[in-house]
Amino acid sequence: MTEKDYIIVKIEGEYAYLHDLSGECSEDVFIALALLPEGCDLGTKLHYEAFEYSILKD
Repeated sequence: MTEKDYIIVKIEGEYAYLHDLSGECSEDVFIALALLPEGCDLGTKLHYEAFEYSILKD
């Protein structure tokens, strides 16, 4: 299972655009906000593992 870290770069309606922080992928991921943890906003850093997103603490 792949682990990745993302940052929310854009929110449009009920969807968010996530940018891969590792730089492996140049295209942003488009995902429904309902699948992300509560409290997400622009600039929130997320960790993806085992089909779940969690907020990264700085």
